[in-house]
Amino acid sequence: MDNNCAYCMEGDLVAKFGIKICELETSKVYLFKEQSHKGRVIVAHKKHVGDLNELTSEERAAYFEDVALAARALQAAFKPNKVNYGAYGDTGHHLHFHLVPKYADEYEWGGVFAMNPERVYLSDEEYKQLVDIIKGKIEEQLKKL
Repeated sequence: MDNNCAYCMEGDLVAKFGIKICELETSKVYLFKEQSHKGRVIVAHKKHVGDLNELTSEERAAYFEDVALAARALQAAFKPNKVNYGAYGDTGHHLHFHLVPKYADEYEWGGVFAMNPERVYLSDEEYKQLVDIIKGKIEEQLKKL
């Protein structure tokens, strides 16, 4: 745990950019507030590690199961043409993946997604609707396991 880490401390730190959707076996799933790609989420590991190589093989496999489950939920909810995955961590040293649904002929299709495009923000009610949709699809995926 790191007292300066948004993913460890949650609360106001994570609220600047995300809304917690749920917790999975090894991770926490957040809706990314900037929604230029409808359904963009973050899947952050529960342990404060900065790199995949700091996890055991079993922990890494379990984390990737969580990432895949979240991606399947996004595919079921929003029918994107592709989900892009990004794990950078240059400034935020806590293992997390951005899952970014991409849609043909829409913003940034065919290119790399911007980390913080500052384009599309929603009302509280719109955020709640997206959280409910994604959470419902995650729960459906969990029932299939």
